[in-house]
Amino acid sequence: MEPIAASSAAGPPVAGPPEEDRKTRIARYVFLFLIPFLMVTMMYATYVGTMHAPQPRDMPVAVVGVGAQAEAVVDSLAAVPDDAVDPRLVRSADEAIALLESREVVGALEVPQPGTDAAVLYTASAAGPSQATTVQQLLAPVAVQQGWSIEPRDVAPLNPGDSSGTAVLFAAMGMMLAGYVPLSVVLLGLPHLLAVRRFVPVLLGWAAGTSALIWLILGPIVGAVDGHFLGFFGVGVLAVGAVGAAQLLFTKLMGPLAVLIGMLLYVVLGMPASGLALSVDVMPGFFSFLHGVLPLPAAGEALRSLVYFDGDGLGRHLLTLTGWVVVSLGLSLLKERASGLAVPGAPPVSDPDAPLPALAGGPLRSLRFRYVTAAAFPLSILVMVVGLMSFAMHEPTVRDLPVAVVAPTEEQAEQVADGLQSSLGSMVELQVAGSVDAATDAVVDGEVVAAYVLPAGPGEDATLYTSAGAGVSQQSVVRAVFGQVAAGQQVPLTETDLTPLTDSDTMGSNSMYVGMAWIMAGFLIMAVFRGGAPELTRSRQFLPHLAGWSVGMAVWLWFLFDVIIGAVNGNAWQMIGFGAATIFAMAAVTGVFTRTLGLAAIVPVMVVLMLAGVPASGGGLSLYMVPELFRGLSGVLPLPAAVDAARSLVYFDGAGVGRDLLVIAVWGAAGVLLNLVVDRWLRRREDSPGVPGPENPMPTPGTAGADRDDAEQLQHAGAR
Repeated sequence: MEPIAASSAAGPPVAGPPEEDRKTRIARYVFLFLIPFLMVTMMYATYVGTMHAPQPRDMPVAVVGVGAQAEAVVDSLAAVPDDAVDPRLVRSADEAIALLESREVVGALEVPQPGTDAAVLYTASAAGPSQATTVQQLLAPVAVQQGWSIEPRDVAPLNPGDSSGTAVLFAAMGMMLAGYVPLSVVLLGLPHLLAVRRFVPVLLGWAAGTSALIWLILGPIVGAVDGHFLGFFGVGVLAVGAVGAAQLLFTKLMGPLAVLIGMLLYVVLGMPASGLALSVDVMPGFFSFLHGVLPLPAAGEALRSLVYFDGDGLGRHLLTLTGWVVVSLGLSLLKERASGLAVPGAPPVSDPDAPLPALAGGPLRSLRFRYVTAAAFPLSILVMVVGLMSFAMHEPTVRDLPVAVVAPTEEQAEQVADGLQSSLGSMVELQVAGSVDAATDAVVDGEVVAAYVLPAGPGEDATLYTSAGAGVSQQSVVRAVFGQVAAGQQVPLTETDLTPLTDSDTMGSNSMYVGMAWIMAGFLIMAVFRGGAPELTRSRQFLPHLAGWSVGMAVWLWFLFDVIIGAVNGNAWQMIGFGAATIFAMAAVTGVFTRTLGLAAIVPVMVVLMLAGVPASGGGLSLYMVPELFRGLSGVLPLPAAVDAARSLVYFDGAGVGRDLLVIAVWGAAGVLLNLVVDRWLRRREDSPGVPGPENPMPTPGTAGADRDDAEQLQHAGAR
């Protein structure tokens, strides 16, 4: 690039970036839209596709016993439809427990001893709470068919501070984030660190620091992990090192596109393959293979082995992580030997002191500032994800569960409600309904989570009305609580599910993933625009792009979830309309932050729009099982509104969608208005001599005494 002539009084002149032709600009815009499209599609196509209706597949179980009776149980389990169970016969309970502790089987059923009719059902909650529940659902019916009573026994219970079994999940996810998020910042702001000889010592220190931080959050601060610091630290260093080394290799080969392959391997495919949320035995067969090779399953299983199983099986998972480190660093060295230190998409400078942006689209910064940013940006994401999510979900505690009580007379209902309230305490909040119809209407409308109807006369059953469509976790709690209540009252209990889950939503999680996909599609597009389309500086320039993106993505996500996957059936126009409104509103809100704070705004936006919204949505855990803070946020944040709208359209004929739309509209209107305010603020900054605004952060370098090399380095950075 040739410098443009200028007066010598201004110092050596610097050429601006080359003018972009129409084809190049179109290609750049296509690329900008393609990145968030692929990220949203990859994540939620995989999550919805694998988790909307998981089916057990060859789950290894043991039958304890000898003789014809035990062999008959094995044959009965082998005949379970769809090859759900892979049974084996063992001779003793000790052998079955050893298999459970080594995770070679996921459950065991011991046939009754002679002279008894009590079968023992062995599970290991520490190997996965959802897995233990699935095993009980598969083995218990076999015992019931034989006329046996069931004695459950958990051979590896969860820690009291981790009753949801999510501590290992959040720890392993934190290690994945610590490994691959920093590389995007390093690529643009610290490209000199991409040489293997510089990268390895930095990675080692980073892995040590983040591993200690993850343990500190989950242990002393949250209380989900008790001890195990050295083991946690060692696994963390290896896991972060494995992901960081692999991401270095991908960055050397693909430049900025490495974020896509990293997201695909560590998050998109890694989560269903990990067995940390759902058992890998209910995933498609391909994920069983990935379970043995990807870093997230290896890190999660290694931590699980340390915390709950005295290190049993730890070695093979550490070997997997070590393989990623050795192979990745070896291939990176070969790449450097073959083509030097050049990295696609990295600024063409090798001097650490060359001024470069701290984040894509940001102003020129000093080396010290870029180092701080490269650490602070991923650290803040790590702390928010691990800290906020573990705080919200590590120990679900049922509080103020609203239940209606119905009796033949109102006086009797009040008497029973008062008695139950005093015995159940803060767990429930009982109210009296005048009739069964009024109580069931309250359940469907979401005013209560269940209705307990006392028998109308001697010899009749009590009835519990629930709603799986409103939340599986709260339905399970109500079943357990009022099953015990009915047993204490010595009356039979029948249950009626007023809104049962569909066959394409057996986990009740579809609405959460639909809402999250809308939110993510909104905030990602403005993050990409901030770094890749700085010329779109005014609301009137980018809002039309956002409108088109919102409608297009809403149509695509409906087509993906409904037509391709078959997880969300019907309500096409309502889904598309609400989705488009949500995506546009989230993009507008995100734009306010990215235009004023730069890409560092991703952290607060992610916290407000996504992370805090997950526990506040009731999509995973019931609102009555998370800290009360999130219950207050449920009517304010956009993700709870999006999840509730998707759930309402599928299960409740759209009841309450107007309220959800109002929440989204308020956020969208605030976003648009604040963007107009930002327009005026930027205009004033640009009118001030020598004061660059966030949307035009690249000042023309060239002060007296600056040499041409420095100027050209600045010019290259600006062109990037």
